[in-house]
Amino acid sequence: MTEIVDKQAAPPAPPGSRTYNEWARNDTLEDYSLRYAPKSFRRWSPYVVATTALGGIAYLADFAIGGSIAVSHGFTSAMVAILTAAVVIFLTGIPISYYSAKYSIDMDLLTRGAGFGYLGSTLTSVIYASFTFIFFALEGSIMAQALELGLHIPLALGYVICSLVVLPLVVYGMTALSRMQVWTQPVWLVLMVAPFVSIAIQEPEKFGKFTHFAGNSPTGSSLSMIGVGAGAGVALSLIAQIGEQVDYLRFMPDKTAANGRQWWAAVLSAGPGWVVLGALKQIGGAFLAFYIAGSVGLGKANEPIQQYVHGFGTFAAPVALGLATFFVILSQIKINSTNAYSGSLSWSNFFSRLTHRHPGRVVYIFLNVGIALALMEFGVFGFLNTVLGFYSNVAIAWIGAVVADLVVNKPLGLSPSYIEFKRAHLHHFNPVGFGSMLIASAVSIAAYFGAFGAYGKAFSPFVALLLAMVLSPLFAVVTKGRYYIARVDDLGKSPMVAAHMGAPHTDELPMGEPHMSDDPITLDCAVCATAFERPDMANCPFHQGTVCSLCCSLEKDCHDRCKSAGAAGPVELAAPTLRAGD
Repeated sequence: MTEIVDKQAAPPAPPGSRTYNEWARNDTLEDYSLRYAPKSFRRWSPYVVATTALGGIAYLADFAIGGSIAVSHGFTSAMVAILTAAVVIFLTGIPISYYSAKYSIDMDLLTRGAGFGYLGSTLTSVIYASFTFIFFALEGSIMAQALELGLHIPLALGYVICSLVVLPLVVYGMTALSRMQVWTQPVWLVLMVAPFVSIAIQEPEKFGKFTHFAGNSPTGSSLSMIGVGAGAGVALSLIAQIGEQVDYLRFMPDKTAANGRQWWAAVLSAGPGWVVLGALKQIGGAFLAFYIAGSVGLGKANEPIQQYVHGFGTFAAPVALGLATFFVILSQIKINSTNAYSGSLSWSNFFSRLTHRHPGRVVYIFLNVGIALALMEFGVFGFLNTVLGFYSNVAIAWIGAVVADLVVNKPLGLSPSYIEFKRAHLHHFNPVGFGSMLIASAVSIAAYFGAFGAYGKAFSPFVALLLAMVLSPLFAVVTKGRYYIARVDDLGKSPMVAAHMGAPHTDELPMGEPHMSDDPITLDCAVCATAFERPDMANCPFHQGTVCSLCCSLEKDCHDRCKSAGAAGPVELAAPTLRAGD
């Protein structure tokens, strides 16, 4: 069968035969959306990267989620649910953040090499894209509520405005977003905490009364395990937020002896650390829902605009509405620019593998925002708990499978110690992660719809997490890890490449390992004739040279010849194709 495919394959294209449009060629717009982020582009300090990543968690959905959980399940159940979810999210976020920052790759590329395979991760791209447009819609709805209350703009028109306002920022990617997030962060932080400080000074007794808040809970303010499970399930829908954090963490500079402490501080604070502030915001939303419930009713108590109008009213009553409107708009621009940005990355990865075309990340910004706008117009905010509770089952199965590979399979030697993301070296599907996620999702969704009783429904996300983390190492043992790597990386066997790496040409370097020297090697792609750093390149017998990861992804005539037995021998590179320190 291999011989027939090889005979039918088209002849290799000449160098420079593939060209990308202006959007895809512009690094400022494209942000290496489908690639390893090269050292030459990662020019930001750990502080700027961390601040940009944390700026994206300015969303107010946390306040709505916390308020909704407290109203539905009462104080005690809500607090336990929020804190339980936060612990799970923090622990699962550590390995994902570390590997992403170390290998300079986004969540999609990380998933490919963490047990899902090249095509297996297409499904997770949709799951991640769904997270970005669901939360874009929720945040946009919150902003539209502010526009309606503060500026009397009808909700339907407000949804459109909320969708369009972020586009100029998102188009210019990390370059524009880093500036916006750094400049606005201090103002946002001051406005966020101001109502709590004011209430603590003027009405400190409210915090004590908050502990007796029952909301609509049939068990009052006391602990209910059903309430804990259901509330934690809603909060756990935010577990996919780690994907948006690592979309920025991939731009971290290489870790060195000089910046080691800063590097770790940035990775931990901007990676899993986002949930510390997130949990505090959820608790804050629960408190503000209690605080305003007597004035606006339980039905509106979880709306952030209502919470902050009354909160600012405690110390700035004449301008409370205007101040609250400004705060909500600022918050939603900060987060929805991140949602739209991360969604564009995810859709780019998804469609490049299915269509073998890449018109540029910018195109998919409009797709993601368009889907979110449709959800807003259909009133997604009114189904907050239902939407997030269902989504969390799928998201946590995905994250659980990835984490199991990183913290169990790799240390035990059940999977490669590095992250491989290039099509040229991956099998299409890896049952270790892909199979674990499918089974865990199916069982937890069945539990969510009542197949295992009330407790099974309430704790269905935990069923997904436990199953995914158990099945992943089990499948790795059963398959003996043979579905991780389809072919070894032989690019290091080239004498010219090895000479610049300072290693004998017989050495094989794990293709996923980033090159840590101060003078990174760049190689010319045999297809697009553009230079990229070594971790983004693969040896290609079909094109008789090196190809970049994107051209490899978009190639539809090679039929994966490089993975056929004996087809992927080392290729000698001509002198002009290898550069150092471009």
